[in-house]
Amino acid sequence: MNIFERFLSVWVLLCIALGVLFGQLFPQVFADLAQMQYAQVNMPVALLIWVMIIPMLMKVDFSSLHQVRQHWRGLAVTLLVNWVIKPCSMALLAWFFIRGVLADYLPTEQLDSYVAGLILLAAAPCTAMVFVWSRLSQGDALFTLTQVALNDVVMLFAFAPIVGLLLGMSAITVPLETLLTSVLMYIVIPVVIAQLLRAALLRQAASSWQNWLQVLSRFSMAALLLTLILLFAFQGEKILQQPLVILLLAIPITLQVIINASLAYGLNRAVGEPHAIACPSALIGASNFFELAVATAISLFGLQSGAALATVVGVLVEVPLMLLVVKAVNASRAWYQAGLR
Repeated sequence: MNIFERFLSVWVLLCIALGVLFGQLFPQVFADLAQMQYAQVNMPVALLIWVMIIPMLMKVDFSSLHQVRQHWRGLAVTLLVNWVIKPCSMALLAWFFIRGVLADYLPTEQLDSYVAGLILLAAAPCTAMVFVWSRLSQGDALFTLTQVALNDVVMLFAFAPIVGLLLGMSAITVPLETLLTSVLMYIVIPVVIAQLLRAALLRQAASSWQNWLQVLSRFSMAALLLTLILLFAFQGEKILQQPLVILLLAIPITLQVIINASLAYGLNRAVGEPHAIACPSALIGASNFFELAVATAISLFGLQSGAALATVVGVLVEVPLMLLVVKAVNASRAWYQAGLR
């Protein structure tokens, strides 16, 4: 592990603090950067995500795509956790905490809106950042890409009915422009760039290929930290204005991440999938497609709603929580492999 990966938790905390600080010192700069978006997808963040995920996608060998079929159990676990357990468990956690034990500490008029936002967050599985988490846990690159693509196909048909059922709403308007833009920005374009780079580098010596991967991996970690600074600078004002609300909303999100990551990880072990498959399966079950969740919350409930704030909290806690999950799956590798059939 390089120095960035070895002390990543320290850098993350530092970047969170810097993001909030810079957002207060240079509000207009970050306001302008926040406005650089199309269909709720922020372009500066999207470009940084390209830098993060392209090294992972360069490891994808499409000539080996047929090998994914042998990991159908891992794909089944991913689909079960992402589309059945995850949204339902979040609905239960949101009801228990937001409508129950934490209700006295939250604005009464926003309780239903907070619950809605949390459900929207859980019903949108991750598209882009799972490539980063998978690389940090030495996950199988081809399986990671396959499950992300499969999730995006399911999302086109299942997102609106699931959200509508759990929210008790007869009609949900899914921002398809946001979904399709995100798929284009986070899958299609970076896959094409990565495969062109892969083909060019493989024509050179094997040592050159490895050296370039190491160099690009360093840029990937730097892009992750810059993304954190941007996200926390964009939302710094909300953090400072409503710190207690944000902290309380983070409780069910944190528990949901732990529950779903653990469940997917354990189920993959039970069905005999290797560690390199269980890691991306667990990580995609724990993380969220926050652009779609935020866009849907805004379109349904408004920019200043509790639902929009709840989805933003998901953005803020995503990276620190997922780094903890990465640490957990890496630390338990020996335990996992010892229990395989």
